[in-house]
Amino acid sequence: MSLRHTGRSWLLTAPAVFVVAWGGNHFTPLLHVYETLGGYAPWQANLLLGMYVFGLIPGLLVAAALSDQHGRKPVAIAGLVSAIAASVLLACGMDSFVLLCAGRLLAGIGVGIGMSVGSSWIKELSASPWDLHAGSAAGAWRSSLTLTLGFALGAGVTGAIAQWAPWPGQSPYVVHVALCLLALGPLLRAPESLPVELRAQRPWWRDLRVPSAGQRAFRLLILPAAPWVFAAAGVAYAIMPAVVEDRLGSWATLYATGLTVVTLGTGALTQTTVGYLNRVTHGHALVVGLSGMTAGMVLAAVAAAVGQPALAFAVAALLGGSYGVCVVSGLLIAQSMATPRDLAGMTGVYYSLAYTGFLLPTLLAALAPGVSYVLALAVVAVLCACCLGVVSVALPRHRRWE
Repeated sequence: MSLRHTGRSWLLTAPAVFVVAWGGNHFTPLLHVYETLGGYAPWQANLLLGMYVFGLIPGLLVAAALSDQHGRKPVAIAGLVSAIAASVLLACGMDSFVLLCAGRLLAGIGVGIGMSVGSSWIKELSASPWDLHAGSAAGAWRSSLTLTLGFALGAGVTGAIAQWAPWPGQSPYVVHVALCLLALGPLLRAPESLPVELRAQRPWWRDLRVPSAGQRAFRLLILPAAPWVFAAAGVAYAIMPAVVEDRLGSWATLYATGLTVVTLGTGALTQTTVGYLNRVTHGHALVVGLSGMTAGMVLAAVAAAVGQPALAFAVAALLGGSYGVCVVSGLLIAQSMATPRDLAGMTGVYYSLAYTGFLLPTLLAALAPGVSYVLALAVVAVLCACCLGVVSVALPRHRRWE
């Protein structure tokens, strides 16, 4: 019996979502490679790290609108093609900053499509009539876990390849292209989940507006919380290696890889606990996650002050676990506010806001010559605490998603 008749149709789409996430994050452990072998300045390497946000946000929003009109499948295929093109450019671009920027931009488009369209597709295939036994939170945690595993394994495998394999600036991208081609087969066999009668009828650019995002609950809960999702991850695996780099020697690439895997691996584990946390805290899992992030930012400032590599791993675990709780609990709240016609749009808006936080490492690296990481991270911790306060006050008034 095929997967589409067993309640597991979502598994046909998951490999594609997994590999586009892989392509979005396998650049992270290569920062040291681009600084040493490529000769790029730290701010250039961090700019490349954050560059894909500029492709990701249009990919999230425009792709979501297109999929609401034309269905999930054709747009998801385009996202996978974009991820392949990105890795080809990155493999050829070690000596060209322009090519690297273009590759990261395309990688962002692929990740954006995976996060908005892929997540919506998995959510829809995790509900009736495709899956009659999945819980109400299954779609959110399945899509989020698929993305997180892609982010984590992509960084882990790429870091190992860059440390020990020949051609560290090219080999990781060849591996990614091969995985994308393998994921294409199941994707082509996956069923379309958005019926024609539920598709948007207006021109796609009119659907860039997501009415559900205008709700007061969205402004008080998602706006202050979402950017911390990837701000926390970015601090853990982009800033922490920088603050202890002088103690790492030739192991800098492998160390950065380890921090990335710990951050996202811990995040993957905690994502499956969100349903339980919401039950025992009466719907306050998002507050739990933001509390952990605030504590993690404080610990990050301490780690920057003492420069101890082992302490940075504790920061990565705490911020990673908090990331996992926040990304799912926030997504659940955001998707609960959406209608079937703007579910992908709302998912896109949520992840767009979440990914703005990924520019935080670039900002901190740019400020580093004049502002120490200790002071900068202390300020970040205060800002995170303020957002925690806003969400804590607003959440009890908006309990519709429980």
